[in-house]
Amino acid sequence: MKKVEAAIASGNKAEAQKAFTEAQPEVMRGVSKGVLKLNTASRKISRLSARIKKLAA
Repeated sequence: MKKVEAAIASGNKAEAQKAFTEAQPEVMRGVSKGVLKLNTASRKISRLSARIKKLAA
């Protein structure tokens, strides 16, 4: 998550997308371990995805 945030802050869409694809399974693994609730994880992933898409615009 930190790598995605840093890439978004720097404005590098390719790096942000790569970090996002690496972070997504980790967040879902946290759901399966009981660290996060499913809706919380889904919300975080959705918001990060929206911020990455906004970089192109």
